[in-house]
Amino acid sequence: MGLACTDLLSPQGLLRGTATSLDLARTNPFDKLVGMQLYGSDPAMMAEGARWAVEHGATVVDINMGCPVDKVTKKDGGSKLLTDLTRAVNVAAAVVRELEKCPLDAADWKGRLGGSSVIAATGVTVPGCRHLDLEAAESAGKGDTFRGPVPLTCKMRLCWATKDYEDGLACSPHLAAMLADVGVKAVTVHGRTTEMKFSGNVQRAGIARVVEHVGGRIPVIGNGDVRSAIDAATMLAETGCDGVMIGRGALTTPWIFRDCYAYLQHHRLLEPPPEAEQLVIIKHYFDLMRANRDDRYAIFQINRRISWFAKNMQRTLPNGKRETIKPFKEAVRLAKGADAIYEALERFGNGELRGPSEDFEHVSAESVEDATA
Repeated sequence: MGLACTDLLSPQGLLRGTATSLDLARTNPFDKLVGMQLYGSDPAMMAEGARWAVEHGATVVDINMGCPVDKVTKKDGGSKLLTDLTRAVNVAAAVVRELEKCPLDAADWKGRLGGSSVIAATGVTVPGCRHLDLEAAESAGKGDTFRGPVPLTCKMRLCWATKDYEDGLACSPHLAAMLADVGVKAVTVHGRTTEMKFSGNVQRAGIARVVEHVGGRIPVIGNGDVRSAIDAATMLAETGCDGVMIGRGALTTPWIFRDCYAYLQHHRLLEPPPEAEQLVIIKHYFDLMRANRDDRYAIFQINRRISWFAKNMQRTLPNGKRETIKPFKEAVRLAKGADAIYEALERFGNGELRGPSEDFEHVSAESVEDATA
């Protein structure tokens, strides 16, 4: 995986030091490379938020112009910016100017990138960071004198109204080009309109129009409905985009990044991990939440995520019926303490908390927020 990103961050919350915003922005030494994603519509406030992100370890600063959630759009943030392109570009331009005022030196960049030798060895290309060739700078004799700003990227949807997209009037191609003009280094395009939210199918043709209009000036990242390695390859092939962003797909298939890397780099389709390994992954997630947050937060998260995590564990029995694992999911969902979580995982691993059922349990896309909106 080339880059991970925080949840949406309010610049006002970051600057005021509110507990919620600071919690969403928390990172640790293993979070490299990390993008910090801001939302809002006030250029000066967004610029201040971007400086805060740089001062707190961001490798990339991202402006979210794609979130369709009411609590964001009603504050003129997220995809509401798609209805006012002048404002959207002004916000981006203000953030670029602020980022240019606080460039990082070579030592700081190597720390944030995990060491340029690591990047070179793994072949990771970080959209938005391709101008940061630290090894070339050293070879050219710049060495410790190298300085460069944290890059700005933006995420958007195709447009606000579905009819505009259907009529060929989506604003995203033009917005992407305008953002490139003011110094944005990459854009991510979610292939739905705001009105679609998370329903219907991603419109890869709409992402392809953005790629064509930008003409290679900046990388375009495709997003939406990437739930497998094949989906990632299809996104790249049908849109011509430079990379793929994965959000909700990682909630049901946490090993999706492993699968995509194996397929895209080595043309290998990997089998899903065995059930025992999937249980280890769930337990590891819970353990990390406890270690990096606290029990209350960890229990809350595992309660609400277990239906997604366990979705791939439902098997077809020899008699052709679908196995139900609802008892297992309910045991975790209703657990009030860490011991109860571990007990449910152990019992399920021992063959309990399951039974035959003809019903295929489905978790709708709308039942949980999109992690990258």
